[in-house]
Amino acid sequence: MEKQIKRKKKHLTLRQKDQLKGLFFVAPFIIGIALFFAYPIGLSIRLAFGKVENIVGFQVAFVGIENFKRAFLVDTNFIPLFLQTVGNTLLKFPLTVVFSLIIAIMLNRKIVCRGLFRVIFFIPFLLGAGVVMNQLRALGVDREVLSIMDGKIIPYNILNYFGGDIVTAVQKVFGIIVQVLWDSGVQILLFLSGLQSISPALYEAAKIDGATEWEIFWKITIPMISPMMLLNIIYTLVNTFVDYDNQMLGYIDTWGFGNAEFGYGAALGWIYFAFVGLLMAIVFGVMKGYMHTNEVEEVKKRGRKSRKVFTIERTKKRSY
Repeated sequence: MEKQIKRKKKHLTLRQKDQLKGLFFVAPFIIGIALFFAYPIGLSIRLAFGKVENIVGFQVAFVGIENFKRAFLVDTNFIPLFLQTVGNTLLKFPLTVVFSLIIAIMLNRKIVCRGLFRVIFFIPFLLGAGVVMNQLRALGVDREVLSIMDGKIIPYNILNYFGGDIVTAVQKVFGIIVQVLWDSGVQILLFLSGLQSISPALYEAAKIDGATEWEIFWKITIPMISPMMLLNIIYTLVNTFVDYDNQMLGYIDTWGFGNAEFGYGAALGWIYFAFVGLLMAIVFGVMKGYMHTNEVEEVKKRGRKSRKVFTIERTKKRSY
């Protein structure tokens, strides 16, 4: 009997099995980080707090936080460029997430040529990466697609009433819209997978109870796809901060490799990385309380809450 009890204790719980499955799928990434990224990251940290005295043999002398002081107190271009990059990112990523969600909801409905539209929205992601996107940007394609300069969208006689600053600002907004269209392929697919995982019975029950489409959207759709919403927000933020036209990355590259200031370039990179990491932590902290979990976790949470209430009431009765 004792041996049987010991054997039963060794069995893994359902949660432990899920954790092992997750670890199995993440293992290639962990191994890759350990083999190919651990040494470069360590060297980058060493360079951020040092200065290369001799390029032959790569001799690095420790200088403390001098590189970080230089970034904030001496370099007059870093902070304005950094704030400009953050502003562009915070303007672009909510548009991308909202647009992706709207398109995903439309494509999730029964419409003609639904599969074709999904392919059309995903093609720009396949084409708009790396050298191809740089070439398109160099040709001004993002401004040409929705251009108001040629008088096709807005007639010339109306444009003449506005100044050059207003026309330039509107043209810039149109360029951002085109970039959002290009960058929404992955987000649309992720939202589609989340929408298709929602049981139709929930929508049917809500309609029977007299819920409107607006109430169904906020009470069922948004809570059920909240994990996918968090994933899309994180992915869009990271993708925007490391975008092909990110001037901050170009500035870091110029100092690190163009001017051979390896220590200062590494310090700029770590400042940028720390800000992005802090922003990710804030997003996780804000959305943690709004995450929808599976039915098993919900039952466990309710059970814990009911047990807490029961113990509190019982202690009150004893005190009296």
